[in-house]
Amino acid sequence: MDRKTMIPGCGALGDSSVAINLYKLSTLPKLEGYLPIRHPLTLTIKAKYKHDSSKYDGNNYVCDMLHSAVTRIQVQRPGFNYTFAHICILNNDKTCIVDDIVHVLEELKTARSSNRTNFAITYPITHLKDGREVYNGHQLGGVTVHSKDRVKSAEAIQLTYYLQAINSLNDMVAEKWESIFCDTVELFQKSNRKVKMYPFTSSSLKEDFQKTSRVSERYLITSLVLVVSLAILCCSMQDCVRSKPWLGLLGLLTISLATLTAAGIINLTGGKYNSTFLGIPFIMLGHGLYGTFEMLSSWRKTREDQHVKERTAAVFADSMLSFSLTTAMYLVTFGIGASPFTNIEAARIFCCNSCIAIFFNYLYVLSFYGSSLVFTGYIENNYQHSIFCRKVPKPEVLQEKPAWYRFLLTAKFSEDTTDSEETNTYESHLLVCFLKRYYCDWITNTYVKPFVVLFYLVYISFALMGYLQVNEGSDLSNIVATATQTIEYTTAQQKYFSNYSPVIGFYIYESIEYWNTSVQEDVLEYTKGFVRISWFESYLNYLRKLNISTGLPKKNFTDMLRNSFLKAPQFAHFSEDIIFSKKYNNEVDVVASRMFLVAKTMETKREELYDLLETLRKLSLTSKVKFIVFNPSFVYMDRYASSVGAPLQNSCISALFLLFFSAFLVADSLINVWLTLTVASVEFGVIGFMTLWKVELDCISVLCLIYGINYTIDNCAPLLSTFVLGKDFTRTKWVKNALEIHGVAILQSYLCYIVGLIPLAAVPSNLTRTLFRCLFLIALVTFFHCFAILPVILTFVPPSKKKRKEKKNPENREEIECVEMVDMDSTRVVDQITTV
Repeated sequence: MDRKTMIPGCGALGDSSVAINLYKLSTLPKLEGYLPIRHPLTLTIKAKYKHDSSKYDGNNYVCDMLHSAVTRIQVQRPGFNYTFAHICILNNDKTCIVDDIVHVLEELKTARSSNRTNFAITYPITHLKDGREVYNGHQLGGVTVHSKDRVKSAEAIQLTYYLQAINSLNDMVAEKWESIFCDTVELFQKSNRKVKMYPFTSSSLKEDFQKTSRVSERYLITSLVLVVSLAILCCSMQDCVRSKPWLGLLGLLTISLATLTAAGIINLTGGKYNSTFLGIPFIMLGHGLYGTFEMLSSWRKTREDQHVKERTAAVFADSMLSFSLTTAMYLVTFGIGASPFTNIEAARIFCCNSCIAIFFNYLYVLSFYGSSLVFTGYIENNYQHSIFCRKVPKPEVLQEKPAWYRFLLTAKFSEDTTDSEETNTYESHLLVCFLKRYYCDWITNTYVKPFVVLFYLVYISFALMGYLQVNEGSDLSNIVATATQTIEYTTAQQKYFSNYSPVIGFYIYESIEYWNTSVQEDVLEYTKGFVRISWFESYLNYLRKLNISTGLPKKNFTDMLRNSFLKAPQFAHFSEDIIFSKKYNNEVDVVASRMFLVAKTMETKREELYDLLETLRKLSLTSKVKFIVFNPSFVYMDRYASSVGAPLQNSCISALFLLFFSAFLVADSLINVWLTLTVASVEFGVIGFMTLWKVELDCISVLCLIYGINYTIDNCAPLLSTFVLGKDFTRTKWVKNALEIHGVAILQSYLCYIVGLIPLAAVPSNLTRTLFRCLFLIALVTFFHCFAILPVILTFVPPSKKKRKEKKNPENREEIECVEMVDMDSTRVVDQITTV
């Protein structure tokens, strides 16, 4: 058959097209399953298999019985019963492709039944009765060998079944067959307790991935109850009029409405739910709670003698600008993550859902929560109880009531306070009192600053140590629940079958001088150090056994290959690995060929395989022989390596871009400089400590890091803005002011956020484990920067805020106009002071 020479594409995806175009699909399962066919069903059987010539081991019998039962599975459809033979991948002789270990066990059974002791299983390559060499390195696990690689015993055996997926009917039958396959294995497991079986099918990963949602339900309910309780507590104070417990509850209701709206929109547009969506409520919690608490903090700064409308206007003017900017930052960073630039579909859907939820949260805060703030403002203005909405009696009336009644209705009336005490009405709030009276003075103390700087250097050192050890996690078991088939299967794989790499296809895609001894040496040198299943090496050994020189003329070399070597029964299977072509003068030439290589690996199988792939690729670019290396896992590794960091990289670039151009719009560009440095410090620390906490850089952790950028800006931007824009006082004074103004909101949102995260740590799932560790580190490191690093560093880093006092000229005198207004709805007098 005449086939054109193929030129490899870029990366493993391009190399796969060469493999498909050159060779039949039915021969690709040698590479451990290729994705155009249905994912192979793999069954790992953990038991002790002894190579004893005196008896046929019971575990071998179980394996034979199970294989026989699997091949007899029937799927009933109207008018026809499908068996494994109808849906399997067929070989050239129209028989189902099965693992070579099945043939090995059949020959072992035949040899023992006839009392022959000359059959020996060697590892990792075994010679069958017909002379064929077969590789069993991925089918026998935990192998103990005698001399000359003879197998003494094996702790596990692995069987793989390849199913077709050529049309919808075939795929439906195969899916049903997989279900019956799992039921069959379960029945065998119950009747053979000494043998442990680990089935894995094409649907196992999907089912186990979605199982995280089911096992997380009661933990999420616990988290919600804890957050609601603490949010109400954070908004409460002893003064029953100025306490705002309903705002804590309504703030969480605002976040919940936004999250449900986003989920509804995704559902209506045909989107599918997946377990990564579990992180969205926590993203909304971190962003939404800070916004609502910041509005409440701004309300506390307004004057009580103002009208509710004026107080609400002051709250929106004070807090909504920063909340709008941080919301825009969320939309930009997650919007880039939801764009076509992100290759991972789960990450793209997650970012899209987050964008929708954040957008509606912003609208609901402006409308629903703003209205709730006005409502509670009127309750406060009318001196009604913050919970029961009942009018609070005057102190003289309250003195006649019981003690418990006085405790529940404790309040301070404005007419009972002097002018000097009027601005301190809300200082009875525990957190406000703590920050203003104790913490601000302590953190800016001269003797505390050196210890904070030293602690920051230790933080940077450990973060750097972790950052240098970052590795990309490509293990899909990291995103599933723990007690699942996927975890059991991958654990057994790692324990018993990690001695060798996957089978690597070595494709020579151009015609070379195979008969030339120097070319022969080059090819053998390239494959040196591997376990080889090679027609080329077998043919050279075949010639040497016949005392024929391997440096034959081209015609003799090719004729001997076609008419003698490939005709021998033990070498006939190599005909699938060689492609011949006839030229115009009827001369036959080898235009392409392939060999199979297996590398010895350690426990760090994936890292070694990636390094091996890169080494072979570099060699293919510089070698005289034009070849490619391919395994289906290379496609995933290439795509994952280029995609896992893409959302984070794009989001970081977009965030820096936005910060750079907004520097021309804000009052002082120094705000953006400090914000950029803070975000870099936080992200660097989170990545470093994340690695030290054994969290790999996978899809989930990358999404958390994108959120970390926004969470840091959310909490640090108002703090830095207040400090940078402050004038006339010292740096220390403005650090204290910034903490007093924004510290309470940061502390309240942090406490609620951490309490909400804690139940997530108990969920039996690797996905939620990664989610908890990343989000916890983001919150902790950001809090550390807001309350320790920034307050200390800002006190001594230039520029100074001290300015020379300008002499007051007569023309710079200030005229103050005092206007007295009487509110017609009440007896309260409002003094409005206007500076002219």
